[in-house]
Amino acid sequence: MAKAIIIFESKYGNTRTAAQAIAEGMNQVAGVEAFLTEPRDVDLNRLGVFDAVLLGSPNHMGGATRGIKKFIDNLGKSGLGGKPAAVFDTYLAKDFEKAVKKMEKQLGEKAPGLKLVAPGLSLKVKGMKGPLAEGELARCVEFGTGIATLMKERA
Repeated sequence: MAKAIIIFESKYGNTRTAAQAIAEGMNQVAGVEAFLTEPRDVDLNRLGVFDAVLLGSPNHMGGATRGIKKFIDNLGKSGLGGKPAAVFDTYLAKDFEKAVKKMEKQLGEKAPGLKLVAPGLSLKVKGMKGPLAEGELARCVEFGTGIATLMKERA
């Protein structure tokens, strides 16, 4: 069974909802199982048991949260060379893809062994506390299914 870990932070629950929908999409692909967690609960030394790593963050002042940035800074020490990775964010107004682009850049610098296998997913939130805009949950499920399918092809 291929395993993916989805590591996220969520202030108002929107990024958590997105992570859950991505996991739902991944779990729909036979032979793939997704696990959800927050950065503070991850043991970097145990990440090697996962076949893919996904990272999610709300857009916080034009980038990822402090916890996700710190986690990415330490990812290079985890020996995940060649494993698939992807990122997603939630945003308000005009901040489309701001956090996603910065997370992708940071991953390339701090964990160059990970291979981004999909363009980052940026999800619109209606209002400061949400919920996610209409149609965004379906995009999450599709994103998860697509990455899980890629994982199976690599296995």
